[in-house]
Amino acid sequence: MQTELQKTERELKIKNYSSKTIKSYLYGIREYFSFKGGNFTMLDQDNIRNFLLYCEQKQISPQSRNLFLNAIKFYYRNVVRNPQRIEIQSTKKPKNLPVVLSRSEVKIILESLKNTKHKLLLSLAYGAGLRVSEVIVLKVQDLDFEELTVHIKQAKGKKDHISVMPERLVDDLKNLIAGKAKRDHVFASERGGKLTTRTAQKIFENALRDSGVKKDATFHSLRHSFATHLLENGTDVRYVQELLGHQNIRTTQRYTQVTNPKLKNIKSPL
Repeated sequence: MQTELQKTERELKIKNYSSKTIKSYLYGIREYFSFKGGNFTMLDQDNIRNFLLYCEQKQISPQSRNLFLNAIKFYYRNVVRNPQRIEIQSTKKPKNLPVVLSRSEVKIILESLKNTKHKLLLSLAYGAGLRVSEVIVLKVQDLDFEELTVHIKQAKGKKDHISVMPERLVDDLKNLIAGKAKRDHVFASERGGKLTTRTAQKIFENALRDSGVKKDATFHSLRHSFATHLLENGTDVRYVQELLGHQNIRTTQRYTQVTNPKLKNIKSPL
């Protein structure tokens, strides 16, 4: 098993997959190999179907099951070099609307923070629409105070994009990075280096709890709220797509369901 996993890791790195995707694919393939038990290089589509059914019975999410299937397809196509097409469709995912915070809720959450750096971290994540993985790796050189932009490098899908910097954060950001080199992290940990994803998520969770806001929100809800509030302000969905770094505009268009003014103006007959 270990030899096949090492071969898969090598191929993923050669094809420049992100470290997060590599970790997820290797986990999925390891799970499948454990289920299969042996003879890993032999493609058995019925066995793959049984594995996916086993995952469903274990209540593994549709997203994770699709990731496992993509990992298995990658293994047989790129490592085993089996030309046979795996005729298994992805699992249909539930279409949940994103959890969006109102402007007043965002304000309450930010005001609940006593730590200046933590408040600035969440403020920039909301004000620029950043993913948690993007804000923790942000470098001093990625901030352009003249143009009021944030350069997000090698984001999801290994793509760069530009987002907006809130003007009201400029002075606080300049104070935070004073004395830092251009390659230093904007939000460094106490020990130096970047914050961990979990630390940033915990900062949001604590702020949400202390604020008293009762929505089932996560750090990513700040990004959802950024997109929704821009659309409510009349920003063209194509510009919002660019700011978020979405490859497909359909990903951005789901926010139009949350912000649909015609639906919100309908009064209940009761």
